[in-house]
Amino acid sequence: MVLGKASAVAAGAGAVAIGFIAVVTLGTFAAGGTTQGATNNLPLSSGTVPAAYQPLIQKWGTLCPEISPPMLAAQLYQESGFDPSARSPAKAYGMAQFLEGTWATYGIDGDGDGKADIWNPADAIASAANYDCALAKDVAQVPGDKQSNMLAAYNAGPYAVIKSDGVPAYSETQGYVRNIKTLARSFTAPTPTTSVALSAQSSGAIYYAQTKLGTPYLWGGEGLPSQDGRFDCSGLTQAAYATVGISLPRVANDQWYAGEHPSRDQLRPGDLVFFANDLNDPRSIHHVGIYVGGGYMIDAPHTGAVIRYDTIDQRDYIGATRVTSDGAQALQRTDDGSIIPPSTPGQGAAKS
Repeated sequence: MVLGKASAVAAGAGAVAIGFIAVVTLGTFAAGGTTQGATNNLPLSSGTVPAAYQPLIQKWGTLCPEISPPMLAAQLYQESGFDPSARSPAKAYGMAQFLEGTWATYGIDGDGDGKADIWNPADAIASAANYDCALAKDVAQVPGDKQSNMLAAYNAGPYAVIKSDGVPAYSETQGYVRNIKTLARSFTAPTPTTSVALSAQSSGAIYYAQTKLGTPYLWGGEGLPSQDGRFDCSGLTQAAYATVGISLPRVANDQWYAGEHPSRDQLRPGDLVFFANDLNDPRSIHHVGIYVGGGYMIDAPHTGAVIRYDTIDQRDYIGATRVTSDGAQALQRTDDGSIIPPSTPGQGAAKS
């Protein structure tokens, strides 16, 4: 994130002054890695987090009441896409994208091996939660929603939140808070009584896909005139939802996070259905289609095939997403449709 110079300097000064208090009190959170009860212990939705990291996110996501496992997962996804080897041009490192100076203060030994390693997912996940909870303490006396204030402090610095008596009126900070809270819903497991709302735009997306039946597949195809109107799988789903005013990311494993995840028996026409090489790792998603009912989807399957109806009951079916406008909006994109991570680790003066 980039704030105006005056705001950034003020936020930075506040982070130094207030952050010292957080460091002194942080041992309460970090020493045992214990949870704060069940109120924020929301389960992660199946298939949304790589299986190797799910227990860690579930554990550390309850470190303090202001965070939850789905919210922590949403942050890690935005920061690195769960890539423990991620590096940014701003010299932010690891899954949680910490700057080295910030890591020196907030990095902790999450797996008890005697070393806090910025590249170790166990340490990075624990430290991300650790940092969130430190910020939550910094802004604990600010009125309003505690989680929103913590996320705003993560983006703009604690001083900005304290000075504003809540989420400051920076468009990027307000967008960050909104996007992380929206993405957290995509990471939250539906319960047996959860009703996943139907998409009002689903019928329009299906109609568009139906008009493309019989069109030859093209790897990288987005339906452009220069491509003779051909599509690949995620190009088709992106174009279908674009016709009803929803802008999806370009690739399938990012489209996976554009809404909540109905179970197989909750599927409705218009849901996106996904297929992966490893059902325990959403990073391996390789195919997407649009569900039309009766166990079938419209999809652009592979080179040499045409857009057609296919069954979804295949061994590599990982799950479905009910696309929503705000879910898609939360996935910030570049012009080519790829996800934009937050601007620097820890975005903003708070982590710089």
